[in-house]
Amino acid sequence: MEHPARLTVGVVGAGRVGAVLGAALARAGHGVTGVSAVSAASLARAADLLPGVPVREVPDVVAGAELVVLAVPDDALADLVAGLTATGAWQAGQIVVHTSGRHGVSVLEPTRPHHVLPLALHPAMTFTGTAMDLERLAECCFGVTADDALRPVAEALVVEMGADPVWVLEADRAAYHAALAHGANHLVTLTSEAMELLARAGVAEPRKLLGPLMRAALDNALRLGDTALTGPVARGDVGTVEDHLRELDRLSPEIRRTYVALARATALRALDSGRLRPAAAEPLLDTLADQEP
Repeated sequence: MEHPARLTVGVVGAGRVGAVLGAALARAGHGVTGVSAVSAASLARAADLLPGVPVREVPDVVAGAELVVLAVPDDALADLVAGLTATGAWQAGQIVVHTSGRHGVSVLEPTRPHHVLPLALHPAMTFTGTAMDLERLAECCFGVTADDALRPVAEALVVEMGADPVWVLEADRAAYHAALAHGANHLVTLTSEAMELLARAGVAEPRKLLGPLMRAALDNALRLGDTALTGPVARGDVGTVEDHLRELDRLSPEIRRTYVALARATALRALDSGRLRPAAAEPLLDTLADQEP
């Protein structure tokens, strides 16, 4: 694969993602010429991950770069692009990359009359905003959306950062992002709730007990899909589920609601995949339906 020429890089937003990707591009040999940072945390990340790189105002970061990385929250991206376009900040031939999972390249449409090269490169990873993330990029994929003519450029940039590109159509971008948020963000909620219940059950080190179980469950699910389902819902053990619901009602009505929603979804998937017999599914689903608000 041909690698792009060494580029000057401007990073707009020294959040957890922007600072790390700027550091990854610098490690690949590109020159980061400016970064924007406002909060104390962003300034600290910039100093740690991009040492010696000047902190500049956003227009100055853009003006000094051949590759501009827009690493801002999803809801702020369109307004940022519109503002920079209105002030004539873009330069012909600039590569403009955003890191939003939600958006494809259509959000960069206002830049096209300025003859920039728009790319959507979303790292499918949770970031800490530390040097640890640079090593995690080696196991990471990027959701990439780009014009066909720009695919080689997008692929080369992702590979240079140590990751693998996965192509996502513009029309599928929202579904792609929903899948990642559902799988990763809700996993954090699920894990935190499970650890909270274990602590209330008197377990001194919930993560020590839960960690091996959840890692094995995740590994099995990734390899086997629905056939990895185990537990009382997949078996149709209505009595066990009813015991769980009574105890959750006592300990945490909020977690109980999560349990009911996920148990119902699990039962339906187990039924559809043949893991749960219809005769066992009916009373289980009736019990769970009775628990819905």
